[in-house]
Amino acid sequence: MATLLERGWLYLITNFTDFQLASIGSFLLHESIFFLSGLPFIILETTGLLSKYKIQSKTNTVAAQEKCITRLLLYHFCVNLPVMVVSYPVFRFMGMRSMLPLPSWKVVVSQLVCYFILEDFVFYWGHRILHTKWLYKHVHSVHHEYATPFGLTSEYAHPAEILFLGFATIIGPAITGPHLFTLWLWMSLRVLETVEAHCGYDFPWSISKLFPLYGGADFHDYHHRLLYTKSGNYSSTFTYMDWLFGTDKGYRKLKSLQNDSK
Repeated sequence: MATLLERGWLYLITNFTDFQLASIGSFLLHESIFFLSGLPFIILETTGLLSKYKIQSKTNTVAAQEKCITRLLLYHFCVNLPVMVVSYPVFRFMGMRSMLPLPSWKVVVSQLVCYFILEDFVFYWGHRILHTKWLYKHVHSVHHEYATPFGLTSEYAHPAEILFLGFATIIGPAITGPHLFTLWLWMSLRVLETVEAHCGYDFPWSISKLFPLYGGADFHDYHHRLLYTKSGNYSSTFTYMDWLFGTDKGYRKLKSLQNDSK
């Protein structure tokens, strides 16, 4: 007997083409997850709810929030969507499929783990390069316009940076040619991770409290509120790359001082 997930997937592949699902479907899924997970943090910041968990006391103005949303919509429709359309033949060539049966959870989980590790490695070095003087001034400084980040600022960036660091996200799936279901799950998890890292709140239930190698909001918020030459904390998801290459020393020192003062 087909599971509910399989029946839902059968409906999709019966009523839509592979191209429609992989390009337009991926875009709509991304937009839904991104805005549904990111908008609540604007509400929290505006209303002051759960303020005791807010990392910085400073808040963004309504005008700054509106600017972020407007630019995001422009970048998503003019950069992200065309990239998803153009990259479809590449993913098909590398073996991406959408037909039943769905991959086993063992395959899905193993691929997702590999994607997270590979993405974090590539993102770390790409992010460090963006913090060199010329690239920061002309490209990466756009993302750092928000020294007090909130969820939606995670994708607020120069179009060149969207393409440059976006490579880190797609390299794993491009190499392995996964099932579209796995690709959608990877995209969803990656969006949720980067929104959480930029949310500006350090909750007791944050993943970083349960999984020490996970960076999370507190780890990345430090990166946003320091000068580009001293920030460190360049990794996207985990903390071990910054630890291995000594780019988290300032953050670790701050945390040590905070713990000593308690």
